[in-house]
Amino acid sequence: MSKNLSDGVGHLERSINWKQGLAIALGVPLLILPSLGYLPMYMAAAAILVWGLSVIQGFIQNAAYAEMATTFPKASGLPGFAQHVFRTENFKGKYDKGKLIGGFSAWSYWFAWNPVLAIFSILVGGYLHGLFPVLAETFTEFQLSLISGLLIFTGLFVVNWFGLKDGAILGYILAAVSLIPLVILTVAPFATGHVDLANITGNWWPADWAWDMHHILILFGIFAIAQWSACGWETAAIYAPEYKNPSKDVPKALFACGIICFLSYVLVQTAVIGVLGVEGVMAEPVSPLIPVARAVFGEAGSIITIIMLIAAMILIIQTAYLGSSRALHSMTTEGNLPKVFGKTNRHGTPFIALLVTAAFNMVLISMGSLAAILAAAAIGYTCANGISLFAYVRAKKHPAFATLERPFKAPRGWKNVAMIFGLFNLPLCLIGVVYLNSQEIGWTSTWLGFLVLSLYIPIWFYSQRESRPSNNEAATPDSLDNDSDNDVEDLEKVPASR
Repeated sequence: MSKNLSDGVGHLERSINWKQGLAIALGVPLLILPSLGYLPMYMAAAAILVWGLSVIQGFIQNAAYAEMATTFPKASGLPGFAQHVFRTENFKGKYDKGKLIGGFSAWSYWFAWNPVLAIFSILVGGYLHGLFPVLAETFTEFQLSLISGLLIFTGLFVVNWFGLKDGAILGYILAAVSLIPLVILTVAPFATGHVDLANITGNWWPADWAWDMHHILILFGIFAIAQWSACGWETAAIYAPEYKNPSKDVPKALFACGIICFLSYVLVQTAVIGVLGVEGVMAEPVSPLIPVARAVFGEAGSIITIIMLIAAMILIIQTAYLGSSRALHSMTTEGNLPKVFGKTNRHGTPFIALLVTAAFNMVLISMGSLAAILAAAAIGYTCANGISLFAYVRAKKHPAFATLERPFKAPRGWKNVAMIFGLFNLPLCLIGVVYLNSQEIGWTSTWLGFLVLSLYIPIWFYSQRESRPSNNEAATPDSLDNDSDNDVEDLEKVPASR
């Protein structure tokens, strides 16, 4: 049963192993679906290379995140340890700038994952509209998206009310329903000879590509969009406070999911371009798997594909729903959001965070623009990754952190690698995605992204005023207490921010 703290913020329960964490994160390979037809529009068949490089980028970044997740096993992944590293211990003033930076990183991460719910609800509505004529006669695609979002969010809220273990069970079920047919649909075109390598080698690079500033900025933007999908398996580390054995479960879940993602992203894009060609993919930018299914399995196959994709979308919505709610809970335990967001039920579920996440996404669905929502989410993701990697560098360089136990360690010199990729995210990918958005869909997504990110500032100041009476209490939050006395002593040695 969950223990409620004196300030009203509840503990998360240690109830899952690495296999259950992997099951929840298995929705991540499906994040390729919104961009499966998008990347070839800019990169032709080289989109295959971009996906492969982006997953490798995920391995590099996630090695750092796995170390941090096991160093601070009570911190919820990226949102948790970035807040912990940047905060100022024993701060005596009103507003801690280091705490604000860490909190902003967590808010950016929440905004990166949060719109997944809206994006895939819109896709579900679109597929239902095309699959069932009776629905198309009664509802518009927009109405079906709203209805789909409401029904899916409600159903997942009920399932997750009973704790993360049940969410993992749902992940197992949906993974079997969606990932296995997706693998079949990916492998079958190779087995049946429908993949024509000439479609790839004959159009490997865009004919009008030039290595000028315009195209370089577009390339950075493409990598920002790709990493939002292909690097998202760091979500397996989000559940560090809920693993039974974080030091072993976190690395296993992360790297197992990474291998699956690499094979999935490269092979799915290869199969789609190999069957349809770049021109064929561009003709079906939203749902290129459907004509692939028709080519390989006939008309019946296309219907099965749509049903499979809907199940897959519910799986990724489940993954994002859990990750977003845990990010809100983590910010609350660190004092970076009002305490109400940290309330848990008797099963240890942060139910207020779940409700807020669902309500926010219903608002996003009402916007009706999938491309704008995805691009705005990519802005949040580049900010979150950049700040989190800088947090890792700080934790490795500052001598006071040397006393902390690190059950999992990234390779020697990884802080330098992390700094390079931190700078790749901020500012390069951030500038690139803003430029790409301005060229393609105007400034709507950019303004949306920066508006949501900037809303954190007044919310944060409110949370500081709310918690001000407790500023003179012990600096180490209860939420980051370790399970042993030695761990607690270690956390008390965390240095003050400069």
